[in-house]
Amino acid sequence: FLLALGFIYLVLAAQFESFIDPLIIMLTVPLSMAGALLALQLTGNTLNIYSQIGLITLVGLITKHGILLVEFSNQLRDQGRSIRDAVIEAAVLRLRPILMTTGAMVLGAIPLARAVGAGAESRQAIGWVIVGGLLLGTLLTLFVVPTAYTLLARTKRGERAREIERAEQLTHGAQVAGE
Repeated sequence: FLLALGFIYLVLAAQFESFIDPLIIMLTVPLSMAGALLALQLTGNTLNIYSQIGLITLVGLITKHGILLVEFSNQLRDQGRSIRDAVIEAAVLRLRPILMTTGAMVLGAIPLARAVGAGAESRQAIGWVIVGGLLLGTLLTLFVVPTAYTLLARTKRGERAREIERAEQLTHGAQVAGE
């Protein structure tokens, strides 16, 4: 499980070209784990191989929420917005996709959680991990990720975007003057 988390962190670090942004995204994992373990406790299930498979699935699902918020905030900051304005707008604009993803996955996992018959115990464990982890994880993610981004994000991102824009204007101006 730790190896899976490490691999996800490295992939995110390569994607975002940063070590801070994946850290902010990975903050969603313990939040969702708390919901998953609470759901297992409330339903009387145990932490077994099936619930661990559900936990790995949950990590992939819940990190998507953090990726949506951080990526959109980075795009807005590249346009010159302040950290605070970028985070607020990203949280507002990405709320609906996050809630729709969570709703679809929770509704899809409820039949697993409510399964009966032969082998139902294994399906129930996976289902309750996904349902509990996504519900609590999403609720907490909507508050924790924007807060963590505000506190940890690089302040020079907007300056870098302006430098790139100036360089492009100079290059474009030199091309126009050369013609």
